[in-house]
Amino acid sequence: MDVIDLRNFYSQGLGIVARRLINRGIRARWPNATGLRVVGVGYPTPYLGLFREDAERCVAFMPAAQGVMKWPTERPALVALVDEFELPLPDASVDRLLLVHALEVSDDPVELLREMWRVLTPSGRMIVVLPNRRGPWARADTTPFGYGRPYSRAQVTQILRETWFTPSAWSEALHMPPIRYGWFLRSAIAWERFGSAIASPFAGVHIVEATKQVYRPITARRERRKLIPSMEPVLVPSASPRDRV
Repeated sequence: MDVIDLRNFYSQGLGIVARRLINRGIRARWPNATGLRVVGVGYPTPYLGLFREDAERCVAFMPAAQGVMKWPTERPALVALVDEFELPLPDASVDRLLLVHALEVSDDPVELLREMWRVLTPSGRMIVVLPNRRGPWARADTTPFGYGRPYSRAQVTQILRETWFTPSAWSEALHMPPIRYGWFLRSAIAWERFGSAIASPFAGVHIVEATKQVYRPITARRERRKLIPSMEPVLVPSASPRDRV
């Protein structure tokens, strides 16, 4: 989605409720970020406000295909337009990474996660917010979670392990249906409590925390043997009796 569509969604009723419910799940994993360097990738600005005041640094990176919008609105900008596969950061420079509206719409999710691995510190953590393949939010194109590729729990685990991450915590959010009517919005907390109590598999999004595998596996490659070309026999003319004398 374009950055304008994302901004419009989070400025309306359904987007405001979705932000509150997802923020609860993020805050449960990261109660504070005092003295830490926090970076959000994708469209993370509705959620980075949790850490902007106490983090040492808190910045947002938005991919070039999506576009960028100033954030915060009334303060110096903390957001930049970047190539998502080449972040302008040195190796092992980020303590906390937050991916929202990033992995599911990326052209190369494996390469994106490997770039996240590069900039994350050995003791760092990453949270990925992804649309749930089973949830109704992934089927509603009136929300940003209806775009891109939704993931099942097994698919998330597989791609994280493939890119040298280990899932360490798992939760879900958005148990309410993606309906904009007032009654559904007012009862969002009740939906959330009921869905969490019964461990409903139909939540709208996964909230996955992962840690970096410092000693990542390196695939061994066999060295190619240099083959010596076979020498074909060459017929040499024998000497005549005159030559022997």
